[in-house]
Amino acid sequence: RPLLDCTFAGSSTIRTICCSSRELRPSTSMSFLEQLRNRKADLQRTETLVTYLDGSRKIFRHGLEIDAPPRLGFIVDTSPDQVPACIVRDFLYLGSQDCVRRSVIRKYGVTHVLSVGIEMPPLDEDDEADEDCKIEGKFIDCLDLPETRLDDVLVVSNAFIDSCRKEGGRVLVHCNAGVSRSPSIVIGYLMQRCDQSFLQAFGTVKTKRPCVQPNAGFFQQLKQMQT
Repeated sequence: RPLLDCTFAGSSTIRTICCSSRELRPSTSMSFLEQLRNRKADLQRTETLVTYLDGSRKIFRHGLEIDAPPRLGFIVDTSPDQVPACIVRDFLYLGSQDCVRRSVIRKYGVTHVLSVGIEMPPLDEDDEADEDCKIEGKFIDCLDLPETRLDDVLVVSNAFIDSCRKEGGRVLVHCNAGVSRSPSIVIGYLMQRCDQSFLQAFGTVKTKRPCVQPNAGFFQQLKQMQT
């Protein structure tokens, strides 16, 4: 005969009740509801930690809202990363924000800097300013989140990179760490402007800068661009 299995999990015990459908009379149904109410008292209270986009965090506990220590939404890497990867010879470079330094700009002849999701850092003041370090900068708002639409970002980024190419310049594309956002922009450029497939573009960038790893959403969007 058909059975109805109901499992109740408490703090230390698990109980299974089996009964036939014919035994579910009104009185039994009421007893079942009473058992649910009784088990509620055995449930353990929990707390929820919520992290917001700006790094602020709150703990929700027993109906209370408690401020928690903030945490950055990205990994802080204290090791220097001042060598940009040359993606297209004498034209397109990829790196982290550490590459935005006078010494690096002079060495690689950078004329344009595209900052993705992070404002271009001020050029270090340790080096003497000179005419060779005059650069054109562009900031594009872009969160490193899977739901961020790359199509909208690429419209702006491709136009800036194209303008640099027409002027015969050299462009450095960077984000915070040069791992997800800026590599995604460069991969998208290679696909849409250099007629490369996703695998070709990703392979080119990954070979030149092995640490790149677009987030899952960016990865999927880039793959879909070639369909």
